[in-house]
Amino acid sequence: MCGLRLAWTWDEAKNRTNKRDHGLSFEAAQYVFADPLALSRPDPYPHEERWQTVGLIGQMTVFVVHTWLEVEPVSGEESGRIISARRATAYERAAYEEGAF
Repeated sequence: MCGLRLAWTWDEAKNRTNKRDHGLSFEAAQYVFADPLALSRPDPYPHEERWQTVGLIGQMTVFVVHTWLEVEPVSGEESGRIISARRATAYERAAYEEGAF
């Protein structure tokens, strides 16, 4: 990333709800972006540009909805917001494994 810093943010109340409902915290979910084979596609949410990313955290395939990264021009920091995270469905896992997400 050539010296750029990466920061993921999230709503802490949403993080607690997500962890309770899906067993996956946003702190853990951010590691999906370390998967070099992670796949992203636009999310159809109409009110904001969002993306869906599927990838591995350890041996678990996860599905994360997030905003795209933006670079802060002064600091050079990249930041995005995690909106939701869960284990991938069987369909999403198969699409990831086939590279066809």
